[in-house]
Amino acid sequence: MALTEVPPPSGEQNIVVLQHDEAAHFLAVAYPTLRLHEPSANILLAHALVRAPVETVLTECQFVTGPDVQLLSSSTQPVPASNFWLTVWSQTATSPPVLDLALSCIASSFGNYPIFMWTPSAPGKQPPQWLDPRMHVVAAYLQACVAPERVFAAFGPAVLVTAFADVWSGLTGFQIKPKPLYQAFSALCTPQTLKITPSAEQCGARRATMHDLEAAGKLCEEFANCSDYPLSLADATAEARQLIDKGQLWVGTLMGEVASICAVTRSSLHVSAITKVFTTAKARRNGLAQELVKEVTLRLFKSGKHSVVLYVGCENGAQRVYERVGFQIEYPDIWLELGFDGCNAGHW
Repeated sequence: MALTEVPPPSGEQNIVVLQHDEAAHFLAVAYPTLRLHEPSANILLAHALVRAPVETVLTECQFVTGPDVQLLSSSTQPVPASNFWLTVWSQTATSPPVLDLALSCIASSFGNYPIFMWTPSAPGKQPPQWLDPRMHVVAAYLQACVAPERVFAAFGPAVLVTAFADVWSGLTGFQIKPKPLYQAFSALCTPQTLKITPSAEQCGARRATMHDLEAAGKLCEEFANCSDYPLSLADATAEARQLIDKGQLWVGTLMGEVASICAVTRSSLHVSAITKVFTTAKARRNGLAQELVKEVTLRLFKSGKHSVVLYVGCENGAQRVYERVGFQIEYPDIWLELGFDGCNAGHW
């Protein structure tokens, strides 16, 4: 874990950046804050939990509280790495450190992820005088950890990503792509908002099996090809196989054939995220996806989850589908993905 300390002009508060090369190290300091904001922190929290040892997830991080966090360092310099997390803290001499920002620079079996960014602060509550110094120090720190070509995109709350992209482009010379890769609203469903109807089982919802692999692979390919991260049929089938192996893929059937998929790939103690929903063209507009999402969400609640989250494109008509299920879309706060020209694109 490496630490950089930035003394502020006032001399009263320090901005501290920590580097964590292990998920367990990240959770040891960030978990007390992440668990207080479990839905909005889903990406960073779930990715860290799945990469941490089981004993860390089940015991150690569960008992860490805010006052326990000590910002200890073994180095004052950033360490080049391929998978790591950065946390940005405000620290004074008289109070515990406060987590201001967190980002991840990690990969999956299908390639590098974008830089994922998160803050516990409410959207729009970060004035420039608070945000700018933190974004400059974390961008400079990141630049010392990875080649600039690695940072092909950043995703997170729009205010963070916009500020980061401007600073990063200025530091590295890599230009921001003129069109955002993704603009989305976050949406959340709870047992209280879920709209139960008798038709929920008519979609033939069930967990996918290897018998569904061919159909699921084709749907994963079509889903990916609608984004900036297309997959070949072979890679999409490999992705579907992985989802099925982990029990993370559900299918909806029409006339006995798989016509819709729903993936749940990011989970923490109380929250799961639906990360992929796709229906064949011929099966659309008959409520199949709506009922599949509803059934999967209901089963997640029955398994003990307190809420289910997802992202939906700002101009995606599926907003109405999710609202009919019971998801409350968090207007007008936008989550944004900005890309950089000339980089080595990954996948998510």
